Amino acid sequence: MKVGAFFNSFLSERLKGYVSKVSVVARFLALRVFYGRQDASNGKNPLKKETVTIILLPNDSTRGKRFMIPLRAYKAARYAAIPLLIAFLYVIVDYSTMAVRVSETYKLKRENTTQKIELQSLSSKIGELEDTVSKLRVFDKKLRIIANLEIPAANNNLGMGGATDEDYFLTIEDKKEKLVDKMRSDIKQINLDAETQEKSFTELQEFFMKQASMLTSTPSVWPARGWLTSDFGMRRDPFTGHIQMHKGLDIANKAGSEVLAPGDGIITKSSVSPHLGRMVEVSHGYGIKTMYGHLSESYVRVGQRVKRGSKIAAIGSTGKSTGPHLHYEVVVNGISVNPRNYILN
Repeated sequence: MKVGAFFNSFLSERLKGYVSKVSVVARFLALRVFYGRQDASNGKNPLKKETVTIILLPNDSTRGKRFMIPLRAYKAARYAAIPLLIAFLYVIVDYSTMAVRVSETYKLKRENTTQKIELQSLSSKIGELEDTVSKLRVFDKKLRIIANLEIPAANNNLGMGGATDEDYFLTIEDKKEKLVDKMRSDIKQINLDAETQEKSFTELQEFFMKQASMLTSTPSVWPARGWLTSDFGMRRDPFTGHIQMHKGLDIANKAGSEVLAPGDGIITKSSVSPHLGRMVEVSHGYGIKTMYGHLSESYVRVGQRVKRGSKIAAIGSTGKSTGPHLHYEVVVNGISVNPRNYILN
């Protein structure tokens, strides 16, 4: 801020109007100094005190103004004006410095707010990437179970957070730096996980290209739509009340709802049993079989080839059943396994 501009801000409009009418050089100021001395010879008594006369002459024809100031007062005012001027200049410089600092502080505050928003957005995106990598890892595991491949060791670098006692004593800049360091670490870990996952998917791709037939035969989709009423594992028998192993999934829906083949295969059974009622068994090869129980109808015969998505039966409540539902089992090399491990959709 210029000094001239600062002075103009303090002058009133009235004073500025008057000064503009007065010549700054020789036309507006006449200074006369009278020295009065006591004349003892003629007895005259001139001015008793030395004075300074200031005459202001306007530009127009109006009468000028005259001011008489004692010389001592004039000198005292002149000497007193020096420290006042210095103090005034100090105030001007201090104010200018303060104004610059306020402007810089406001600018830094605005930049900090922008950076904070950007950091929060970046942190959110990193969290989304971590979730995506986690889902890919689960999907990778399912694919390896289907392909009967070795599952790589789990990555135990789980994200953990929370403020510590020392965090409350950190400055804003320190907290920001700590957040940036954490995000850098998270990004580095995500890159490592992504590289590992890429290698795993490449291995799976090569394997599946060689095992296309096994993929089409593997029961990897839900055989029916409905509600899952009982999962694979130990449960209380609805008829005896005893705890026993449930070897499949129970999917409830209205009677007559269609049952689809979850993979390519050959019908090896289409019969009725006391426990499962009307049932169908499909051999998918590679030691994998699927069974479907409590059917109301069967649309296939033994020896018939079916494709994934082929309609093979209808949901019912035959055999030992409390209501219309499909009992679905997956058997691998003679052992019942959890069908969920094979379902991808």
